[in-house]
Amino acid sequence: MKFKQPFLLVALLLCFVTKSFSQKGNYSISNGIGITGGITQFNITTDNFITNSSNGFSGGLSSTVDIPNRWYNISFGMQLSESSIDISARPTQLSNSNPNEFIDYKMFAAQVAMLMHIKVAPNYFTIDLGPMLQYNGKLELKDESKKSYYINNYSNLTAENITNISQFNINGVIGASVGIKNLKLKAQYIYGFTNILNKLNSKTVDASGGDSKFKGNQTMLVLGAVISF
Repeated sequence: MKFKQPFLLVALLLCFVTKSFSQKGNYSISNGIGITGGITQFNITTDNFITNSSNGFSGGLSSTVDIPNRWYNISFGMQLSESSIDISARPTQLSNSNPNEFIDYKMFAAQVAMLMHIKVAPNYFTIDLGPMLQYNGKLELKDESKKSYYINNYSNLTAENITNISQFNINGVIGASVGIKNLKLKAQYIYGFTNILNKLNSKTVDASGGDSKFKGNQTMLVLGAVISF
C-alpha cells in the first residue's frame, strides 16, 4: 500500500517547523521535530464477530510547538502502522471441530493527529489527548488458503467477504509521555469514533444466521518512544 499523499502533507508541514524560534511577549516559542516508533495492539469492538487483539508496529514523525510559560504544548504528527487482528472462523459451514480457530488479518493505516500535551511535570511528564484522522487499507488475510473459511456467528459469510472495511475513520487519542527533554517513552490509547465495519453494510454480503447490521469500533494501544531534536 502506498501513502504518498500523507507523506507529502507531513513533508510540507516539516518545512515550516524545522527548529525555529520566535518571540511572543517575554517568552520564546520553539518548534521541534520528533521521530516515533513502537508496537501496537489492535482490535475491533463488535458484536458481529468473535475477535482477539493482536500485535503490530508503528513509526512516524511529529512536530511540536513548545510554549514554556503555558500549561500545554501542541503537536502535529503522522504515523504509519501495520496492525493485526484475529477473527474466529471454521473451515466448513457445518464444521464443529476446533471452534476456537482464529484467522489472522493485518491492516495498514496512516494516522494524522493533533494533540495537546498537558504539562504535569514540564520536560518530564505530560498527558496527551486530541483528535486523529485515519486512512487505512482493507483487512488482508495473512494466509490466503483460509479465505473460504466461514466466519463464526454467520451461516454463509466467508473470511474474504469481510475484508472490505471502511477506509476513512475518525479517532480519539489519550495517553501519556514520560522521560527527559529529547527522549520520552509514550503510551497511547486510540478509540475509533466511526464505524469501521460500515462499508460492509453497503455491500451485498450473505449475513444469514447472524446480525445483518455490521458495527464495530477500532481500539489500538501504542507503546513506544519519541526522539526529538
